[in-house]
Amino acid sequence: MAAELLEIYPDNPDERKIKKVVEVLKNGGIIIYPTDTVYAIGCDIYQAKALEKLCKIKGIKPQKNNFSFICHDLSHIADYAHVPNSAFKAMKKVLPGPYTFIFKATNNLPKLLDTNKKTIGIRIPDHDITRSLVKELGNPIITTSIKDEEDDIQEYPNDIEWIYERYQNEVDIIIDGGWCGITPSTVIDATTDVLALIREGAGEIGIIL
Repeated sequence: MAAELLEIYPDNPDERKIKKVVEVLKNGGIIIYPTDTVYAIGCDIYQAKALEKLCKIKGIKPQKNNFSFICHDLSHIADYAHVPNSAFKAMKKVLPGPYTFIFKATNNLPKLLDTNKKTIGIRIPDHDITRSLVKELGNPIITTSIKDEEDDIQEYPNDIEWIYERYQNEVDIIIDGGWCGITPSTVIDATTDVLALIREGAGEIGIIL
């Protein structure tokens, strides 16, 4: 069955549509949705079968995943990550925003992620659709960017028609939130008190480094 293409306006997300997507997540579904950087694909962190399916779509083994958590705000990050003071101060400056912070993982990761995983990426996008979904869900979404990696060229597609054509038979809902971008997040290593740049992306570096 082909995925449902659901249009949601980012400036004022329709609450009924947000609830509809969240029900799909709670039932083990996989969604594609816009963020403040690029379109992403994800599922509920507590749905084991959904995570297995997500890994299959991405062509990786669950224990080898480098997915990030999408959170609504800073309040529950300590449940999943050891956050140094320097990183917390930096996050307060730039989040919500186009950054991924890599932390040492706590022992409280859901069992489906209990694969001796040492680190976890945390994102709080500055995008009302994304944050509305996570807030309504009540826990993070595990996520990774949509990438077009054919011909050894890695691109982040923003064309919803291309995304639908490519993924309509692999996911449950594709949210058309309009233009979001083609540049991924800036990735910061926050596993120690000294923050370090891993990947330069959409987020300005000088604010925190």
